[in-house]
Amino acid sequence: MLIRCWGSRGQIPVSGAEFTRYGGDTTCMEVRSENGDIIVIDAGSGIRSLGTVLLKEKKQKISLLFTHLHIDHIIGLPFFSPLYNSDSVIKIFGCSFDEKSFRDSLNGMMRPPYFPVDLKGIPAKMSYSEVGSRSFRIGSIKVTPALLNHPNGGLGYRFEENGASFVFLTDNELSEDLPGSRPFSFYAKFCQDADLLVHDAEFKPQEYTRHKSWGHSNYCDAIKLGLLANAKRLGLFHINNQRKDKQVDTLVKSARNLVKNQGKTMDCFAVSSRFSIHL
Repeated sequence: MLIRCWGSRGQIPVSGAEFTRYGGDTTCMEVRSENGDIIVIDAGSGIRSLGTVLLKEKKQKISLLFTHLHIDHIIGLPFFSPLYNSDSVIKIFGCSFDEKSFRDSLNGMMRPPYFPVDLKGIPAKMSYSEVGSRSFRIGSIKVTPALLNHPNGGLGYRFEENGASFVFLTDNELSEDLPGSRPFSFYAKFCQDADLLVHDAEFKPQEYTRHKSWGHSNYCDAIKLGLLANAKRLGLFHINNQRKDKQVDTLVKSARNLVKNQGKTMDCFAVSSRFSIHL
């Protein structure tokens, strides 16, 4: 299983010399199975670059999974080149979270007056599947969803193939005292023994106190989860859009010291838009 990141920023894309190492695009992850199945998670601004690569490789069958429909996770969809290729077969997975259908919600962002091309009329062959609580398969990969602690709802996913596991939990608030939130133990079980856990880590603890209930975690809680779940690697994700490369470096150094002080060896790093790994 190959995992690649095409965008790891939160809320809005950023650019400039101080953001080049970790990248400025918003959420988009790619998962490829050993058999070549293509899974894309979210359509943040990073999906634009991924789409160019997929067209060059003539990859026509694509499964596109959404965690939720906040703007930073869908902003790149209108610029995803495979949408405009009549040979593309794109299956979209998502959850409506008690609103109107997921399909109608997604169609609403790509139509006049917001965009000149209506999603309903694009050349690609599109189909939609509502994601529930049960696991499902995309090719040789088993996909298990989990509800997130995030305003308006959200889904995280666990991907498993041939004994390897990747867990992706962005936009998830790991606070134990938010009314109605799923507890730490729920996510620890979901992430148990993951080869790679990528988790929301937007805030420092002092920042988090000003943004409680916004649906994002501080990096110390993400580390706590990774250690409790016995994850082999922890990727800090949903990088604050104002955090410059050097500031991210400082945060990562602090995170690694926290792991070391616990006497653990979990690999901890910030996920950049150039990150890739084979599991």
